[in-house]
Amino acid sequence: MGMMRNIKLLIEYEGTNYHGWQIQPNGITVQEVLQKNLAVMTRQRVRLIGSGRTDAGVHALGQVANFHTTASIPLEGFHRGLNRLLPADIVIRSVEEIALDFNAQLAAKKKTYLYRILNREIPSAVHRNYSWHYPLPLDKKTMQEAAQFLVGENNFASFQATHADTGDPVREVFRADWFDDKPPFLCLAIEANGFLKKMVRNIVGTLVDVGRGKVSGEEFKRILEAKDRRRARMTAPPQGLFLLKVDY
Repeated sequence: MGMMRNIKLLIEYEGTNYHGWQIQPNGITVQEVLQKNLAVMTRQRVRLIGSGRTDAGVHALGQVANFHTTASIPLEGFHRGLNRLLPADIVIRSVEEIALDFNAQLAAKKKTYLYRILNREIPSAVHRNYSWHYPLPLDKKTMQEAAQFLVGENNFASFQATHADTGDPVREVFRADWFDDKPPFLCLAIEANGFLKKMVRNIVGTLVDVGRGKVSGEEFKRILEAKDRRRARMTAPPQGLFLLKVDY
């Protein structure tokens, strides 16, 4: 048996066909597919540690995960071999060997998510799995102004999933910016030291009501301060959400 190694993966995936990242009993997940293929390669039972969960239908351009193994496979072998074995909607972007005590979840300092809205009357056949089609006009300026109330350290209980099991809902948001991306796409980039379950999607759903004029900026601030999920608005659908990157 060889020396213990810790292998770090940078992973891109399209989440349409998966019940999220984390293994669960009711459907196939990205973690499950990766672990099964790693077991084939290493001939060992592998436990893959991800930087965090993504919901069913959510995509990732920069998910990070690590696993320990005594297999002597070179890094290039892991890279090429996994990409040959994996389905086309999961791709390993890079592989590196890292210190044995590195943990992709515990070591994460900051995560960046992107949410894309297709803001026009007519839907898109091509972009239907990669954006939220929202046909009514939205005021980006008021959405941007309201989003600034998120910046800083706050209790985000108003924007976590109902019945979430998070012990501490306090997170620090470093940036929350709306921008046009080849209009009619309207995007939110949000960076934080961590995210609660469905936090970004609940924020987006509420900010869309701001953009429609149904919620004022001050009302949005009061929703945040209420620490009560019942005060926030709809949950934006998962297909518009991308995990862009994780910083360590």
